[in-house]
Amino acid sequence: GINAEYGKQWYQRRVRGDTETGKILHKMAAKSPVRSCGYSLTNDILCFTTDKAMSQPCFIKFYDLRDKEQVVTNSPFRDIQVDDSKVNRMIWGTVEDYVITGHENGQICQYDWKSGERLRVDHSHESLIKDLQLSKDRTMLISASKDTTAKLFDAKTFHFLKSYKTDRPVNSAAISPIKHHILLGGGQEAMEVTTSHAKSGKFEARFFHLIFEEEIGRVKGHFGPINTLAFHPNGKQYSSGAEDGYVRIHDFDQSYYDFEYDF
Repeated sequence: GINAEYGKQWYQRRVRGDTETGKILHKMAAKSPVRSCGYSLTNDILCFTTDKAMSQPCFIKFYDLRDKEQVVTNSPFRDIQVDDSKVNRMIWGTVEDYVITGHENGQICQYDWKSGERLRVDHSHESLIKDLQLSKDRTMLISASKDTTAKLFDAKTFHFLKSYKTDRPVNSAAISPIKHHILLGGGQEAMEVTTSHAKSGKFEARFFHLIFEEEIGRVKGHFGPINTLAFHPNGKQYSSGAEDGYVRIHDFDQSYYDFEYDF
């Protein structure tokens, strides 16, 4: 497992721990805050990204966990410096050959971790990328952005497929593993929440039809912006975490499975 721990002084650490016991296995220091992290599909490569802050550039760092010396001495085998716009989200791609990054300026990029080369860049979004998730079969990529949209791409080629439009920043987006449904969450900016009623803040989880791009339902409950969403792998539940301090776990009732889009 991976967990981020903010340093008390001028640095930040990346902490690697045992998910069964919670025991910390290693700590790798960084000179600026760590923004995102993840294991490769084989769990052999650890990647994390650091912010452009504290007079430090943004980096994408790669460690081969089979080489213990890299972890012990905090010596990544690959450092990719990102100069144009810092990375806000990072996930591993369809295969283990590349990572996908979402940036502060709305760019979505592919980086080859073996060569350090930037393979592809997409400019469809106009503002900060808040979330990136893959479909269950890892062929489709959904992005969530502060520009009030979520967009669907071919995960390998970045070919644009669909766009889902709202009237508030989208903080998270997920693809159902069993139905043609997209789930979006977000809402009014957190700093403005105290001045608004929950209804006007638009904190509902919103369902869209994947193909037709139309909203088909909403689920209320949170009284703060939704920050993260995830479908259960079996598609029968979803969970949402919000600024209100709650994680809500939702079971779908029979009407959800019976619903057929009328076209």
